[in-house]
Amino acid sequence: MDRVNATTHSASASSADDPARAAFAALRTPEGGQLLAELRDHDPADELATATRLRRAHPAELVSAALGQARLRQRAVAKFGAEDAYRMYFTPNGVEQATRTSVAAHRAARFAGLGVRSVADLCCGIGGDAIALARAGISVLAVDRDPLTAEVARANAEALGLGELIEVRCADVTEIDTAPYDAVFVDPARRGGRGRIFDPEAYSPPLSWATAAALKAPRAALKIAPGIPHEAIGPEAEAEWISDGGDVKEAVLWYGEGFAPGSFRATLLPSGATLSAPAPLPAPPVGPVGRYLYEPDGAVIRAHLVADLVERCGGRLVDETIAYITSDEPYSSPYVAGYGITDELPFNMKRLKALLRERQVGVLTVKKRGSAVEPEELRRRMKLSGPNAATVFLTRVAGAPTMLIGHPLG
Repeated sequence: MDRVNATTHSASASSADDPARAAFAALRTPEGGQLLAELRDHDPADELATATRLRRAHPAELVSAALGQARLRQRAVAKFGAEDAYRMYFTPNGVEQATRTSVAAHRAARFAGLGVRSVADLCCGIGGDAIALARAGISVLAVDRDPLTAEVARANAEALGLGELIEVRCADVTEIDTAPYDAVFVDPARRGGRGRIFDPEAYSPPLSWATAAALKAPRAALKIAPGIPHEAIGPEAEAEWISDGGDVKEAVLWYGEGFAPGSFRATLLPSGATLSAPAPLPAPPVGPVGRYLYEPDGAVIRAHLVADLVERCGGRLVDETIAYITSDEPYSSPYVAGYGITDELPFNMKRLKALLRERQVGVLTVKKRGSAVEPEELRRRMKLSGPNAATVFLTRVAGAPTMLIGHPLG
């Protein structure tokens, strides 16, 4: 979500005192709405010519605001879908940090499935999570301390017809009484003036405060960065890592009735497949490369559940530090991508080039773990030509730099 860590204007200040809020208010006038509709499909490459044309009939400040909002809406389509994105409003940080709709809907469904009917959404940003909660039938108090961000969240609730379920309040989240609500959702700011913040205690509000707020509620969810160290996760939380389309998007700490404290979970969207374990298993066995290689989904790796998959498939790791699983028998699972391995070679560019030329490989997929070689550089040096395709894994096997060549199963 969109977060502001710098000192903000008073919530009572009028938009006229703030150029950004004044520009946003202008976008919500009939003239601003007409401009946004006209700019829906505009090409950013033609922006100068477009701006020149529009300024003949509209104020320059309004045209600039509309062009900026049009760019943000185009970027937001990837997260919100075109139908919602072109009705919503955004800030630059809002687009960058907003939860993608599929992930927010998954989280809202978990709450709704446990009978949650009201949620205090603290650090609501532009309202992406509040929207998903409301669409799941949950009433939401959405709180953000930045006046512009709160106005954008309110406008989005109204634009999507959810104003009756979402109350937006501009306030400091640390001063909100969450006792009347069935659950609390906290999404602390993880970006500052210098970019991404890696220290959880440097979040705004800090992770310790967010955890304390979560523990006071009957149920709670706390959104955190996927790379959070496991030792920073308290035993009271169920930790879930979520990937969408194979990309790890976020981690969530769940608290309260209906969740499993101390457990780890990996959830894959859009399928909804979920793998969980009460605690990480001991280190899995390591052994030679077999006929098959399996690449675990990133959420499984982040959740430290690779050993669970090794046990399920009866396989082994190719190296104790590398999350590639191998076996002698085929194994099918939504949590891994499987490959048939045809060759195992010591790392050698010339040898790989000769082999690919011999097999007339014109399309090469390069995957790597434990290798410094850049895939694009490798493909360039191979000078590929031919009708066939192959996959090469640049990795380590028993500590030695190795190339594994194969093809996807299925």
